[in-house]
Amino acid sequence: MSAPLTIIGSGMAGIGLLRALRAIDAERPITLITADSGDDYAKPLLSTGFAKRLPPDRLAVRDALRLAEELGVVVRTHTRVEAIDTVARTLQIGTERLPWSELVLATGAAPAVPFAVSDALAARVFTINDLDDYRAFHGALEALGRPGRVAIVGAGLVGCEFANDLIAGGHEVSLVAPEAAPLPRLLPEPLGRALGEAFDEAGMLMALGVGVTALETAGASVGLALEDGSRIEADLVLMATGLRPRTALAEAAGLAVSAAGIHTDRRLATSAPGVYALGDVACVDGVNAMYVQPLQASAKALARTLTGTPTPVVYGPWPVVVKTPLLPVVALPPATPPARWRIEGEAGDFSALAESEEGHLIGFALTGACVRRKVELARVAPPLLG
Repeated sequence: MSAPLTIIGSGMAGIGLLRALRAIDAERPITLITADSGDDYAKPLLSTGFAKRLPPDRLAVRDALRLAEELGVVVRTHTRVEAIDTVARTLQIGTERLPWSELVLATGAAPAVPFAVSDALAARVFTINDLDDYRAFHGALEALGRPGRVAIVGAGLVGCEFANDLIAGGHEVSLVAPEAAPLPRLLPEPLGRALGEAFDEAGMLMALGVGVTALETAGASVGLALEDGSRIEADLVLMATGLRPRTALAEAAGLAVSAAGIHTDRRLATSAPGVYALGDVACVDGVNAMYVQPLQASAKALARTLTGTPTPVVYGPWPVVVKTPLLPVVALPPATPPARWRIEGEAGDFSALAESEEGHLIGFALTGACVRRKVELARVAPPLLG
């Protein structure tokens, strides 16, 4: 019996690839290996579940057993791969050596926490990057028996979406970040300030332009000491300080990696024969796009490549839709710093066009009622990876 095609990672990338493969080839032996529970769920729901008051089990479409049965694959849950041998084409799992014919690394990205959290505070400080994380945080909130006081550290995409979701779910939210305005990587500052004002009007405590110097035990609470000498107390802390591609396994195997991820070509092939990378961990021809549409396009292209039709991936001009109903936000961040932002609007309804020196549109950001321009502007914007 030939060695299976093996996928490491059961997030949207790994499971999306499984579905795309089975749509083309119903028989090929496939093994999926995951360090977590292997539940099939839509990751974007993690940052909308509290407003909808969804328990963790409601987010899962199917568990790992049902996934294995429906797609005709072997799923190994709570299993950590310790090493990859690209010459022998085996994985090391404890004392086991598992052979593979082709290997896909869909190991995603891990939350980047900028400082150590003491053991005394570990049960009250969280990151949320998968359904198991959501279960843990949801359980901690439920255990309070009342609306929680949640301090979110980080005002990027993840921090802002969870801030909006939690306050809509009836919790008290403090948003802390060193940047002057939310979403600094997606929005020019005037639009970020508009989102901050919407959060403030909803009752959120905004502590922007100031970093956290320490997390301290404060009785049953967590104390956040800030750079300006002030202090915030919360029941729970949610760290949303960025994501880093999980490249350690690939790097140890000798694959080409950098801070941007595992390097691949347009066909998602890494520097080792027979090894591919997909999703948040992949830096495709110099681009790491941690968004749903590039991931889905990559899964479909790689499925064709793995079934005999080599297919380079193409990323279109796909805007990022931020889940902040308090002020809708859509952004297509420019690949290079713009020569200027042309900003129009007022009262939270803004259009910001990023232009090159020659006056060409290279990106945009929209808030409030102006998000309706998304399709119009995307039609004339450059592709993320053409």
